[in-house]
Amino acid sequence: MTHRLNVLVTGGAGYIGSHAVLALLEAGHHPVVIDNLVTGFRWAVAKDAVFYEGDISDTELIQRIIHEQGIDAIMHFAGSVVVPESVQDPLKYYNNNTVKSRSLIESAISHGVRHMIFSSTAATYGIPESSPVREDMPTIPINPYGTSKLMTEMMLRDVAAAHDFNFCALRYFNVAGADPLCRTGQSTVGATHLLKIAVEAALGKRASVSVFGTDYATADGTGVRDYIHVSDLASAHVIALEALVADPKTSHTLNCGYGHGYSVMQVLDAVDRVTNNKLERKMEGRRAGDPDALISDNKAIKATFGWEPKYDDLDQIVQHALAWERRLTDIQTA
Repeated sequence: MTHRLNVLVTGGAGYIGSHAVLALLEAGHHPVVIDNLVTGFRWAVAKDAVFYEGDISDTELIQRIIHEQGIDAIMHFAGSVVVPESVQDPLKYYNNNTVKSRSLIESAISHGVRHMIFSSTAATYGIPESSPVREDMPTIPINPYGTSKLMTEMMLRDVAAAHDFNFCALRYFNVAGADPLCRTGQSTVGATHLLKIAVEAALGKRASVSVFGTDYATADGTGVRDYIHVSDLASAHVIALEALVADPKTSHTLNCGYGHGYSVMQVLDAVDRVTNNKLERKMEGRRAGDPDALISDNKAIKATFGWEPKYDDLDQIVQHALAWERRLTDIQTA
């Protein structure tokens, strides 16, 4: 293992950030969280992590944290993530995901933080000409969310070329599931993730699940996506962090997925199997910009970091999401 690192985790009270904090603690590192709690939850942050409430655009606060905590590296999760909202309110996304990232990168450079892991997205590819998608395929985003993340990737690349700094941009596919020990999970109100919606429906929090489009060029006509367990994603961040520190001259842009996919119907069938119940499914028209299939080619991350997923099992992902949803009900009613 690399020596103990002091890691600033932006958005560490959110879904993926809170799992990354757990993974950092398990690897023997020291996570320091900054979150404005607009979509995150203070209770989602592990008690062994240091917490600051604030915004990443507050440069004085970021600089103070870097000095007070002796920050070695940054894991950057803070940002906005709802694709339809980005189409309706592009300026919010360019501010939260691009402008504020620029401010954070500048704080890192000017105060000697030399490593950054960036939470990017498969939305940077837009509608790829073929699937699985490789990292060297064209990046032509079709919505402001994807563009705002791609612009940050570009900034990181340019900054790494000009400064003593390296980065890893991880392009996530569809993140799902929850911490196997039920310590944190997807808690956002009105979340748009399919599995989150399905487990809410399974527990009676929603009447039905909408299926958008049944005429795609897939086996059952519904869209196919690459679902990655959030804990596997978190472990990829820790491995990437240690690789950046071990080889400070090299940066990486890598897909983070399992390399195979499930259709909307297959995910809903899995929820039915695990709960021994039948979800109410509402067939709706397609949403603009949804590709038939979006699956990662994950050979590069496996070859580069030796990353091997532990939870590549749809029913297990559903079980963890369901267990968390039940626990969340207890938290919300406590």
